[in-house]
Amino acid sequence: MPFIRTLSGLILLLHVSLLHAATLSVATASNFSETLKQLAPLFQQASGHELRISAASSGKLYAQIRHGAPYDLFFSADAARPIALEQEGLSQMGSRLTYAVGQLALWAPGATGQANIKKRLENGDFRRLAMANPKTAPYGLAAMESLKTLNLWTALSDATARGENIGQAYQFVATGNADIGFVALTQLRQARIDPKQYWIIPQQYHQPIMQQAVILSSSSKQQAAKAFLNFIRTADAATILQESGYQLGDVNE
Repeated sequence: MPFIRTLSGLILLLHVSLLHAATLSVATASNFSETLKQLAPLFQQASGHELRISAASSGKLYAQIRHGAPYDLFFSADAARPIALEQEGLSQMGSRLTYAVGQLALWAPGATGQANIKKRLENGDFRRLAMANPKTAPYGLAAMESLKTLNLWTALSDATARGENIGQAYQFVATGNADIGFVALTQLRQARIDPKQYWIIPQQYHQPIMQQAVILSSSSKQQAAKAFLNFIRTADAATILQESGYQLGDVNE
């Protein structure tokens, strides 16, 4: 009865896979949360493991981890905090990788071209300028650096509406509480915003937004966590990252 034996083998394999399936608790920077939600079902299909996603600013998540928050993985919007966790012995040595390089954009709803948007910024032709907090959010830091590069920080810093994270900065503009704002390109791609309404900030205006991830040393699901970081390196994941508005990072730093 070869068919029965084969079927029994498949059932046994599925049973073993389910027994070893894990639910990973993933702390992610706000800008990456929607992309992570796209990756999660593909990873589950490939591995059986599920993701439970918690999104906030990188600074807030870093503080939570230092105070014992039970995450398995941390996807930061910068490199500084994953490096700090590594140095503090709070992440698995050798797990740190650059999963993406973020791109900053200046969004002005109703605008008709990039040159027009830049001119509005330079002329202060707006009521409120949204950005994430430079102290807690890497995209906020990049926005501040960009304004300094343009010699506009001193003139415009008091006119900024600062969100705790890049998600809040986006909401300020989307709801009309700010009429122009620095957001993540990925947010605009996901919302299908007309490219005429935003200006992608040149990379030389700010330090690269190297977004790194680590496995936390307190995790009891190390193998499943490693499996997800390996999945991030696959061609399928790379396609989603690029379509979402990220540049690809190096495998390891």
